Amino acid sequence: MASTASQAIHKAKTSSPFSFLPRLLRLALLVAADSFVIWFLLRLLDLGYYPMAAALVIIAAFVNYVLLRQEAYPLRWMVVGLVLMALFTIYPIIFTVWVSFTNYGEGHLITKAQAVDQLLRQKYLPETGRAFSWTAFRSPDGDYALWLQDAEGNSYLAKPGQPLTQPRPGEEGVGELDENGIPVSIEGYQRLNAILAATDRNLTEILFGEEGSTIQIRSPNEAAELQPLYVYDPELDAMISQETGTIYRNLRGTFTSPTGEQLRPGFIEMVGFNNFREFFTSPALRGPLVRIITWNFAFAILSLLLNFSLGLAIAVLFNDPGFPFKKLIRSLLIIPYTVPALITILIWRGMLNPELGVIDRTMEALFGWAPPWFTSPWWAKVAILLVNLWLSYPYFMLICSGALQSISEDYYAAAQVDGANSWQQFWNITLPLLLVAVGPLLVASFVFNFNNFNLIYLFNAGGPPMAGTPTPAGHTDILISYVYNLAFAGSRGVNYGFASAITIIIFFIVGAITIFQFRYTRMWEEVGENV
Repeated sequence: MASTASQAIHKAKTSSPFSFLPRLLRLALLVAADSFVIWFLLRLLDLGYYPMAAALVIIAAFVNYVLLRQEAYPLRWMVVGLVLMALFTIYPIIFTVWVSFTNYGEGHLITKAQAVDQLLRQKYLPETGRAFSWTAFRSPDGDYALWLQDAEGNSYLAKPGQPLTQPRPGEEGVGELDENGIPVSIEGYQRLNAILAATDRNLTEILFGEEGSTIQIRSPNEAAELQPLYVYDPELDAMISQETGTIYRNLRGTFTSPTGEQLRPGFIEMVGFNNFREFFTSPALRGPLVRIITWNFAFAILSLLLNFSLGLAIAVLFNDPGFPFKKLIRSLLIIPYTVPALITILIWRGMLNPELGVIDRTMEALFGWAPPWFTSPWWAKVAILLVNLWLSYPYFMLICSGALQSISEDYYAAAQVDGANSWQQFWNITLPLLLVAVGPLLVASFVFNFNNFNLIYLFNAGGPPMAGTPTPAGHTDILISYVYNLAFAGSRGVNYGFASAITIIIFFIVGAITIFQFRYTRMWEEVGENV
């Protein structure tokens, strides 16, 4: 009976007209938001921003589903966070994938419609066209008029959308002429001084005169009967020059003539797998690529081994309760981890400087020789590993110290009873149990060093340079720094599409290595069994 009564009360409440008000308000806000999304979506499609449009459709559909479906009610409290995550995390990934299949880059940053519109706005002065000197007048309502004078001394009054006239003083509101033949005033207009008129951007966009024989300002001193320089032929997908008759056909997002002349700007266009194919097949890239990838793996592996070994050695050393001044020394050893890496790298670069560096000068004073850190390929790699060791060992020291505290002393007591020495205890007890805890962190460290762009770029920018390579490459370049030089710092110009393609390739390389490491070492399974 009690349950029946409560159900009746709940039904009465939900059937009350007041219970529909929040629902109607929510529905009205959703309709308003959807209306704005549809309008914005149409604008994006019109401008050619298809990735953003696709992301907007998915997000809008998700929000509508969450707000309208009863089973998705718990997600309503997270809908704002999920939308922001999609916009700032998921969308950049989708956009990068889309860019990798396009020619997006220098000269190709706008859509085709925008590029065609800009080219159609270009003007030229035909042989039959006339040129004039001009003086501008402006009305209080913002309307403009021009007083034109040609080379023969004829004067004309030009207004937008009206034919040219040759009024005399007193006609059409034209006042007295000054010594240069220019009206001192025109009724309803105020004469603009030359400096103000030259800086008025509105003037250059206005077409004066009637359609078919319009006049446009093209310099601070000249206005002319300009004509569109290009016309677009949609059947040929080409721009045709009215001045020379040259046909510029669309070639990978750039209107190009038969002689190779290109019109700027170009536009974004899908190029399929060309960016990926270029990376694997281009002779210019294939030259230094094998050496760079080999060094990239060697750098990541050696950095991981050296950094982890030193950090573990210090952690094991300080794990001894009887070690003197343990807290003080440990605090001093953490200092490299607290200083920003940017500053530390620059300090090491200065200390290893062959002219003024304290390390080089000290070694020359003691041994009469110092390694050529920046000119020798091998010593440059040693310097990179040395700086990375200084930057990373405190991190491994900290995580290993914490992991060592979790290993029970009972294991060591049992090993001592069995007659195991210190090395056997370390190799059979400490290291296996330690890897269970820090194994995933080792994988993360490998991935980080595989893409450690900051260290390479700030220390020596990948130098010293390789000799005989068709593209700029250095002996200490890793894949990400080499791609950066190719895509952004090389002579080829900025090429976001190519850079995005290589980014995806690097992602698959690192992802495959990570999956292999996790599956081979079974870190997750071992962690789960020990928890």
